Amino acid sequence: DDSIDGLCNVIFPDENEDQIVVSEDVRIRLERIMKEYRERNKLRGYGMQNRSKILLEGAPGTGKTLTASVLATELQMPLFQIQMDKLITKFMGETSSKLRKIFEQIKSNRGVYLFDEFDAIGADRTLDNEVGEMRRILNTFLKFMEEDNSDSLILCATNNKKMLDQALFRRFDDVLNYTLPTQEDIKKLFELKLGIYYNASCITTSVISMAQGLSHAEISKACNDCIKA
Repeated sequence: DDSIDGLCNVIFPDENEDQIVVSEDVRIRLERIMKEYRERNKLRGYGMQNRSKILLEGAPGTGKTLTASVLATELQMPLFQIQMDKLITKFMGETSSKLRKIFEQIKSNRGVYLFDEFDAIGADRTLDNEVGEMRRILNTFLKFMEEDNSDSLILCATNNKKMLDQALFRRFDDVLNYTLPTQEDIKKLFELKLGIYYNASCITTSVISMAQGLSHAEISKACNDCIKA
């Protein structure tokens, strides 16, 4: 969109809920986010807001970006991926004005907005190496988050929750914790990714235990290599 000068990629994903393997806790939370979104006008009638500001936290490759795609597909909205490297600049004030543009778009253009690698602006303001400008950027972000009452969903993804400023957590309506897949998740992933290409008997307990410690993304990649071979 011209109004935010190439600060984001716009995607129209088609990944539905069946294509994501996550813990039961995350699945329940996602269901609730979607249900509240679909019933948001009813909730407003009772003076309540749907969950719309979500923090996704966990190791790389565990499904945070895929979650954004699933929410966009299921709620029939485009996905806007904010380019953090283009958002943060060395010129004072410039990043804040770009943030303002993004939040204006969030208000005027309904969608799922993903701030990936959110640590870039959400880092703890008490950390020694934080410069004054980064604190101002974070304060600006928090202010815009607080003022937002749009029909969009705002998702912030981080691989490192410990780095985030504590002031951030109360600004989010929900925090989803992503973990490496369990043995049961690995089995589900193999079945989902290999699909028609392999007989279920190929997914033995020894294959599953060999995959333990790998992320969802690494297992998916291995499955794709397998299918190609």
